[in-house]
Amino acid sequence: MQDVERRLGVELLDRSKRPVELTAAGKLYAKLCRDVLRREEEFQQAIHGLKGEVAGVVRVASIYSIGLSEMSRLQEEFPRRYPAASLSVEYMRPEKIYEAVREDRVDLGMVSYPEASREVAAVAWREEQMQVAAPPGHRLASRSEVFPADLNGEDFIGFDEDLQIRRELDRFFRAHGVEVRVVMHFDNIHTIKEAVALGSGISILPERTMVEETAQGRLAAVKLNAPGLVRPVGIIHRKRKQLGRAAEAFMDLLR
Repeated sequence: MQDVERRLGVELLDRSKRPVELTAAGKLYAKLCRDVLRREEEFQQAIHGLKGEVAGVVRVASIYSIGLSEMSRLQEEFPRRYPAASLSVEYMRPEKIYEAVREDRVDLGMVSYPEASREVAAVAWREEQMQVAAPPGHRLASRSEVFPADLNGEDFIGFDEDLQIRRELDRFFRAHGVEVRVVMHFDNIHTIKEAVALGSGISILPERTMVEETAQGRLAAVKLNAPGLVRPVGIIHRKRKQLGRAAEAFMDLLR
């Protein structure tokens, strides 16, 4: 880095700060490096395309609740179908995924409530049915079905207020005239499930995120009679980015 700085005649790193930060010139240089790497990647993809191969690394950023087990299965299945290709997965908060996609640090992002913008394209993937999560000994745990009114007055473990799923659930409660006592709130489904399993309250979560805990008897997932209450999950990518054959093949695998 010092050699590059001497050659350019500017400082790229502000070493007076901890952690070290990029200077204004450093940000310009980082953008140049990303552009060069993207061009090299597009060249490699074009070469593989001429050979008729699906090859290369697909960089994916995913929300935690897509599930480590689900992504592990995809990481095994993808190279089995395409031996010259591989999958690199990072787990991030939703806003960090959008940032990584915009900055071209990943090829694809997997998020809930996907939103398109001037820079980001969103592709629908699936809709996940929401159910009531309750500890096994809770009064609702043995029910085959729960109506919104049954949730009135319950201790509720929710999501952080800055998350879209929290806003959607708040809207659902208002629409049905339901008042719950939010006793805890977290930024991820895993922690919410643990709090419910410990008996701290109930929650509303995507059914497929509770399969393991219900099989272990740690949680009860009860059908919520509320048609239309789903969590949409989708794939996002940068609009100006030309997806390679490997990324397209991964999207086909997801579909």
